[in-house]
Order: sequence, then structure tokens, then C-alpha cells
Amino acid sequence: MPQGLVLISGVNGYIAAVTAKHLLSTGYFVRGTVRNLSSATSLIEGPLKDYAASGSFTVVEVPDITVDGAFDEAVKGVTSILHLASPVSFSFTDPDPIIHAALDGTKSILNSALKTGPQLRSFVLLSSIAAIMNSKPAPYTLTESDWNDFAEAKVAELGTNTPGPVIYAASKVAAEKAFWKFREDENPNFAMVALCPVFVTGPPLNPPTTPIAISETIQPIWTIFSGAPHPPAAAGLGFTVDVRDIASLLSYFISHPKGTDGERYIAKSAYSTSQSIADVLRKAFPDAVGRIVEGAKERGYRADYQADGETQVDVDSGKARKLLESGEWIGYEKSVVDTTKSFVGLV
Repeated sequence: MPQGLVLISGVNGYIAAVTAKHLLSTGYFVRGTVRNLSSATSLIEGPLKDYAASGSFTVVEVPDITVDGAFDEAVKGVTSILHLASPVSFSFTDPDPIIHAALDGTKSILNSALKTGPQLRSFVLLSSIAAIMNSKPAPYTLTESDWNDFAEAKVAELGTNTPGPVIYAASKVAAEKAFWKFREDENPNFAMVALCPVFVTGPPLNPPTTPIAISETIQPIWTIFSGAPHPPAAAGLGFTVDVRDIASLLSYFISHPKGTDGERYIAKSAYSTSQSIADVLRKAFPDAVGRIVEGAKERGYRADYQADGETQVDVDSGKARKLLESGEWIGYEKSVVDTTKSFVGLV
């Protein structure tokens, strides 16, 4: 007997695909949603082929997640829901469609969850550190009690002139606030949990076939490995966490609904810079040393790949770390190297 049937929205996404494989390998059945069935072909005919053939992995089409009732059929019979589908980019130019997709997509699947049977035990929302980071200066350590205090106001002030990262943050704030308001208003029988990861790195389930197919949060690793100049500091705080740890946490939440109900968790393992990426790659891939730009002679980052809490805003992820089976995050160097192995065929 399977451990349960888990619905994963946007199953063809970077985090979602890795999570699907993790759950399937531990005995769950997975039903994924996509906007177009053709976008799941690479999973069904690739790394999840055996699971699809056995029937433990299935995919359904939800063309527009913002429509009321869009998930009514998809949620039938599921024991857990992982809502991972949401617009992700730091290059957005118009806030309205992005916030609409994130907010109304969340409301739609929550309303559908209310209509399914009592077998539904848990609902997990993939939020973001963007919903937590605020304007408080260092030294300051962000925790699960913090909320973004600037994104929504900036969008209201600047409209289509709002920087892409701020639009993304505002969409995450809106969606997560709606998530918690739903819990307060509806008092559902199922557990509700929100996970707020920082930049997610680690190997994708399907190695990208072209540079344009590389997920935005691991683009800096590809840029440096390809021999291009070091990219500027990424939008946000510069912290990273491995996608495999995200999958592990999502699995924990659905297997421990009572212990995690009503909780918010931050996922963060390390502080990353372009220089630290370059140094790790030049050491791990000696054949690429002539291509990878060396950068500064000074390291410019701590040997333990953590933030300087006196001069930088830090992030406390100890609450989530305790839930990991090993009790520790996947190491920074391993995450960078394993991510890069998926790029080797592109160089």
C-alpha cells in the first residue's frame, strides 16, 4: 500500500520535479498538475518513466490555476497537497499578472482542498524568504516571525516601474498572507504549513539541454562554470539551500501533519557569493580551470560559507534543520558541485 497520494502543483518545475522523485522513491503515489500535458513529457519519458508505467506517478492538466474550481478534480482522493506552482523570476516587469497568478492560484487550490474528502491530512505552501526579508539593517537575524515590510508598498507606489525582485517578493507576500487568512477563516481539518526557502541550488531532476532551460536560481553557477564574467550579487540576501533538502522537508511536513500544523519554516544552509562559487568550481573541476574566471585574490567570504552576522543580515533556519533526517543541511560545496555536474554536457 502506498504511504498516500500527494498532489504536487506545477510538477514540471525545478523544485517540484525533485520533490516528486523523492516522494515516489519513499513509497508515495504522486499526482502532478501542469498547464499543458506536453510539459510533463520529459518527466514521464525520462527520470519518472518507471513510476509512470506503474501508475504511481500521474499527471493532470490544469490550464489556468487562478480559475475558481480549477483544482476540483485534481484534489479528489489526495492525502496531501504541495502547492509549488507559482511564478518565479527576478525579471518581472508588470506586477499585476504575477501577483494575480500567485494570489488567486493559492486561493483556488485552497478552496478546492475544502471540497475533497476527510482523507486530506496536510496542505503545504511553498513560500519564499522574499516574504520574510525586511528593511531592518544589520546586525539583524531574520526568523519565521518576520514579514516583508516593503514589497507591497513599493508595488503600489511604482506600478510597472517596480524592480522585478520586488514584484516577485510582493507576489509571495500576498499568497502567503492569503494562505494564513484562509486557515484563520476556515479552520480546516487538514494541517497547513508554509516553507520559506532562500535561493535554491542543487541538481535538477532533468539535466538542462540548453542554457536557457537552467532554473534562474542556479544560473549564477552555470554563468561562472561556462567561463563568463562573474555575475553581480543576486537579488535578495545571497543565501542558498539545496533542492534535495527542500524535498526532504516537504516530505517531513506531509508525514507529520499534527506536529507541523500552523508552522512556518525557513530553509537556508549557506551564504554564497560569485567568488565562492568560482573557488569551489576551480577546485572541483581542474579541467575547467582555464575557462573559469579566477576572480579576486582575496576570498571575501567565510570559510564556513556563513554570513557575517555583524555586517550582514543573517537568517536563522535552525527550526527547519532539526527536521532533517541527518540533522544537517547538505554542504555548500557539495550542492555547488552536484549542480554543476548537470551542466557538463552544455560546455
